[in-house]
Parts: sequence; C-alpha cells; structure tokens
Amino acid sequence: MAKISKPLGAVAIAYAFGLRAASAATTCEGNFEPISASEYVAAINPGWNLGNTLDAVPDEGSWNNAPVKAATFKDIKAAGFKSVRIPVTYADHFAGASPEWEIDAKWLQRVSDVVDMAVDAGLYVLTNVHHDSWQWADVSVAGANLTQIEERMYQTWLQIGEKLGCKSSSVAFEPINEPPVNTEEQAAELNKLNGIFLQALKDSGGFNTQRVVTLVGPSMDSIKTSQWFEAPTGYDNPWALQYHYYSPYDFIFSAWGKTTLSDEDIAAVESDLENIRANFTDVPLVLGEFDASPINTEPAARRKYMDIVVRKAKELDTAVIVWDNGIDHFDRNTKKWKDPQSLEILFNAAEGVSNSLAGYTTDPLATEQSSSASVFHKVGDEVRDQKISISLNGNTLKSIATEDGTVLDPSTDYTVSGGDIRFKSSFLSTYFTQSGAPGQKGSLVLTFSAGATAAVDLVQWDLPKLGSTSSKAVAGADLRIPITWAGVNQPAAVKMLREDGVYLFDDWTQYLGPLQAAYGTYSGQWNWDGGSVILTAATVDAVIAARVATTFTFDFYPRGPGNSLNYTLSV
Repeated sequence: MAKISKPLGAVAIAYAFGLRAASAATTCEGNFEPISASEYVAAINPGWNLGNTLDAVPDEGSWNNAPVKAATFKDIKAAGFKSVRIPVTYADHFAGASPEWEIDAKWLQRVSDVVDMAVDAGLYVLTNVHHDSWQWADVSVAGANLTQIEERMYQTWLQIGEKLGCKSSSVAFEPINEPPVNTEEQAAELNKLNGIFLQALKDSGGFNTQRVVTLVGPSMDSIKTSQWFEAPTGYDNPWALQYHYYSPYDFIFSAWGKTTLSDEDIAAVESDLENIRANFTDVPLVLGEFDASPINTEPAARRKYMDIVVRKAKELDTAVIVWDNGIDHFDRNTKKWKDPQSLEILFNAAEGVSNSLAGYTTDPLATEQSSSASVFHKVGDEVRDQKISISLNGNTLKSIATEDGTVLDPSTDYTVSGGDIRFKSSFLSTYFTQSGAPGQKGSLVLTFSAGATAAVDLVQWDLPKLGSTSSKAVAGADLRIPITWAGVNQPAAVKMLREDGVYLFDDWTQYLGPLQAAYGTYSGQWNWDGGSVILTAATVDAVIAARVATTFTFDFYPRGPGNSLNYTLSV
C-alpha cells in the first residue's frame, strides 16, 4: 500500500511562489481519451530511453548524440518497442530568474516537437525534468534553498504543462529524475515536490489533470522509495510509481574485475524487484531505467541479466524502459543494435515467453571463466571438438545455422544431449586452424522452439600485443597504450597491483575471488578504444601519489591463464 501525504493547496502555492497571475491556463480543442495508470503501464511495456540527447548538458547535441530526428523513433517502433522515455534537462534553458523562471520558448517548442515525433511514430511517451535534479533541484546539499527549489519546480512544470497540455493521453509526465535523497527529512521534501509538480499541472490547464504521471521516490532507489515515499493527495491524476535499477553495481559497471553473475546475484535481483512490489501492492510500477551494456559486460551474463530483470518485472506487473545513451545499444546512424540477442531476449521476456540462454561460469571464486556465448580456439592448438551449454528453460533446440543461413547437419556437424551441444572438430576446422590469424571467424545462430535465438561467436584467439610494456607516470592525463588485438577486441578487466604488494585501489577486494582481488573499475580507472587500452588520469595520478611503481595486468576474453598482459608504470 502507498503512504499518502497531505495536499498542498492552490492558494498556498500561489501565495508562496507569486504565481504569474496574467498567465491563462491552456485550453485545448478536441477530445482527450483518459486512461488509467494501470492501462498506461501495460501499454508502454517495453520501452526505450532516448538517453544523452535532450538531457545533455548544456544542450541537445553537446554529448555523444546529434539532435534527434523523427526517423529514430520510427526505428525504435519498428524494433518492437511500445514507448520512449524522453529525458529533458532544462537547467541551461531558463531565460529568466526568480520568481517566474521563464523557460526559453524555443527550447519548449523543441521538446514539444520531439514528443510529437515519438507520438507520430506510434509510441507512448514519458518525459521529465532530468539532470536538473543535481543542478538546481538537489534537496540533499548542505544549505539547500528549499523555497527556491520549490518555486522553480512549480514554475518549470507550469510552463511544461502549458506547452504540452493538449497532447494525447499517450503522453505522461515524470517530475524529476533520480533526485538525491539521503535522509527521511530530505525524503519529506521530495514528497512535497511531487505535490508541487501535480499542482503545477493542475494550474497549467489543458488535459493535464487527467494525464497519467509517474511519481518518484528518493533517488528513484527501490529501497529508499519503499521506506520514505508518500503519495500526495488532493489531485485527480492517475499515477504510477517509477524507480530505477542498476544492480549488482559491480557487474553493471564492470567494477573490481567482475565479469560474471553468481547465483546469489540473480537471487538478489529477483528479491529486490519483489520487495518494492510487496511494498506497493496496489500501485502501477515502472522500472524507468535499467541496463547491462554490450560495451562493458560479458555477453552470456549480460543476456541472462536482461532476461531475469524483464521476466521478473513482467511477473510483477512492472513496465520496463531500458536505458540507452546512444552508445550502449542502438546506433542511431547505422540503425544497428549492438547486441540483437539481448533485444530479442527483452521482447520475449516482456511477453512472458521463455528464452534459452547460454551458460557461463557463475562461481565468484573461480580462477578462470567460461562462456557459451562463444567458442574459443587458441592459435597453435589442434582443432578439437568443443562443447557449449544452453539453459533450455523448457524449450527444445530446433536448428543451428551460420551467418549466411546455412543450416548445420546434426549428424555431421554437432551432437546434442539436453542443453549440451558439442561441435565436431571437422565442422570447427572450417573456421579454425592451428596457424591462422586471430579474430572472430564467424557466428552461429541457435533457434529454439520458443523465445529468442542465441548467438555463438566463433573466435580464434592469441595473446594481444602492447605497443610498449612500461613507462613513467605523467600527471594529469590518460595514458593510452597502443594494442594489437588478437581475438575479442576489448579487455575483460584490469588488475592494479603496486610493486610493494599493496592494491592501488580498494584493498578490501582482497576478500573477493582471484579474478577480482586488486582489480580496477571500468571507465573511472581504465578504458579502451579501437587501438588502445587506457589507464585514466585518476589511475596515473594514484600511482604518482603512492610513489610506488605499479603493474597493470590486462585480462582478455576468455579469462584464464595465458591470456593476460602486464604493463608497468613507474614514478
């Protein structure tokens, strides 16, 4: 059951914020077909986030994506998504200050136009106020001017409501993205902001009192939301509750060398989603952001994660909207998906259809890791039979085909025993040789009686080559080390161990398994691109601060003995 907070009242808000009395509420022509929050949530599942676009700071196009075009929404609709969440940052688009906080009319028009693009493509829309949460609406900072935050929140949504007030019932609003909250007192202020948001919509006119909204809890964190969220009263809007989920953190963000999911991780994901549903049994729920990116997560574990999150959400009547920053999943220029299998898994799980999934090492204490998303062959080794394991999940294998559609013959190319598939050396020899060059040699597509297909990459690998093996640390800049790839063209993880035996970061990782102890975190401490592995400026500066030479061990896929390279950074 949702807790309820007291209504604020239009008179009180008008007095507090000095309402623009001359501003007339929006009036609309035509009809509005109201839908309930439950109907909206069912209709939007699954959805896609237009990330790093209108939410970019200071402006659309400032980050990695060009201004969005209508074609992108058509592509998203064609892929099978039913909705789009359009995050929008307003912080750099205010043309005036307190008390009216006038928003640039051109920016409001751009937001309106983009919403129309999505609606015209046949998508439901959810739009919000996004990075403003940490730019001016952060109630958690010391000395926060709550009166001004409340005033600005009201005036912002008054103007958005006026501009978008005549949109159809397929358009819903979300007050603020991931508002930082650490205490019960701060949570009470956020609950108040939810009410101010609803009052602004009420005062803005149009169809806004009938429009679905997704209210937000503290930080949009499921645990804090369960503890402290209270719904405003005195408003007519049908409402759902939105939360976000990026857990387990170390897997999602490739922290501390983690490249796999344990059975305990999977149980925790299921438990987390079950807990928030148990705390809001009669409230429509939206999982407005979640992700496991093809850029930095291992394919088999990533696909398992996609399946378990979406499947559990479906079971709990929760809509899901996958986060995509324009790098992770869909390339808007080439119109290609980074991992089509993850996409298939998402759509099938959202319909409650069982997916068959590649197996992988789940033991967090393992010294090496296997994955049935690939068949790996080491250059120099004799080509032998190789086995992969598939969790069939009630399905049966129907066929295996090559990229060009050629169907493999089970009598000559492979054998099947339950979920175990053994590829014969005679077949693998058409891709692998003892002396051939490393790299991805092909891909197989496994089709099952139901659910998503499974892709199995055929990779011949050798040890990559670094352009150098040591250097002296230079402060204030990333260190880019040229690399010649030799199989999978990305690192799996990077160990960071000082020559005195001390971990460069996070000495508590000594309590983790051998493939995580002393390992760093992707993006913040290490990275990579097409021709380099990268130690970030923060990592280089940490070596300088320690005044101790540090060895960086780059692990590659498949993770195990003989597939790592060392680089030493001296001071």
